[in-house]
Amino acid sequence: MSDPRPESADRTPSSNPVLRRALGWGAALAGVVLVVSAVLGLVFAGGEGLVSALVGTLMAVVFMGITAASILFANRFAGSDLFVGAFFGIVLGGWLLKFIVFIVLVVLLRDAAWLNPTVLFLSLVAGVIASLVVDVLVVAKSRIPYASDVELPKAPTDE
Repeated sequence: MSDPRPESADRTPSSNPVLRRALGWGAALAGVVLVVSAVLGLVFAGGEGLVSALVGTLMAVVFMGITAASILFANRFAGSDLFVGAFFGIVLGGWLLKFIVFIVLVVLLRDAAWLNPTVLFLSLVAGVIASLVVDVLVVAKSRIPYASDVELPKAPTDE
């Protein structure tokens, strides 16, 4: 029996639609978190709270997006002989980038007089929790088989 897929079949991993959906829903929920945290920051800490909420939510969105975007980018190498190395190198590089950017932002924003640290922290935590909720819901509702991207060996031909 021959393989029904042609040699030029699409090798795009089946996780791509799930990751794109997570990015879309994450952006939508981040918008909600941004509005709510900005209003609460403005009410409880004035203009300083508003700016802090914007910065905290933006940080959460960027950090959430780097992981999904790095996986989507790494999936472009699917079908390549170097896919596994490229995938893990790109994703690990994304995580290291997030870590370095986070440390730099903490150092730069540590003594900023124009920020309210409590509002910044709470909006960052709210953004992270929102992105985790989105990830859980999107993955839980996805319909991907356990072995979706597996290529079975070809059956021997009888000649």
